[in-house]
Amino acid sequence: MTGAPTVSANDLSVSFDGREALSELSFELSAGTFAGVLGPNGAGKTTLLRALLGTLEPRGSVRLEGVTAYVPQVGAVDAAFPVDALGVVLMGRYPRLGWRRRPGAEDRRRSREILEQVGLTEEARVSFGALSGGQRQRALVGRALAQEGDVLLLDEPLTGVDAPSAALLLEVFEAQRAAGRTVVMTTHDLAQAARVCSRLLLLNRSLVADGSADDVLRPQVLQRAYGGELLLMNGHTALLDDAHHHHHGA
Repeated sequence: MTGAPTVSANDLSVSFDGREALSELSFELSAGTFAGVLGPNGAGKTTLLRALLGTLEPRGSVRLEGVTAYVPQVGAVDAAFPVDALGVVLMGRYPRLGWRRRPGAEDRRRSREILEQVGLTEEARVSFGALSGGQRQRALVGRALAQEGDVLLLDEPLTGVDAPSAALLLEVFEAQRAAGRTVVMTTHDLAQAARVCSRLLLLNRSLVADGSADDVLRPQVLQRAYGGELLLMNGHTALLDDAHHHHHGA
């Protein structure tokens, strides 16, 4: 299922107020890749997604092939958003329609299909604010799926999400990868990333490591990224959860 690169960065750097948030990242991701972006809080994970999206002006170059869909952290979206779950998904159709056209019967049919995919058929008419955190995240994923993109960028889509929602979303992401799309997910959960991702990018402002779980999740490699947050005991590696891992904006 892999093909030509759909996401690539060459010497990608981003600075805020003279401080380097990302420094000289270079990588390529092919179609059919599920990439996990790992690293401690402040490592530049969200910054990388924003640079790929073009909402930040990086130095170096970024190239994305085809249509890109983005799922922000659920905490970054106002819960008072005055729209129901079906309306959230339908919003994903608008970029395909252009300014003058309104969603038609086919857009509604496709959006209801996507609601079923993300397990929200019964909640179609429930307002975004009345959904649980896990359901809101599923609605936001549905909005991205409705764009029918080639690249799916996910900013900590499983943080704070209940276990059933997380399991369902991982199935959705894997289906997207299997269909030949490129999926890029930031996460703090190393074990989960090792289980579900075909490629891992380990950041700490620069690209510390890039490769398979076996390549990246080795104690000496993780130590370079996490430093004091990493605990080595009897040959096993543990990442200390110091509450930073749930901070929005890594």
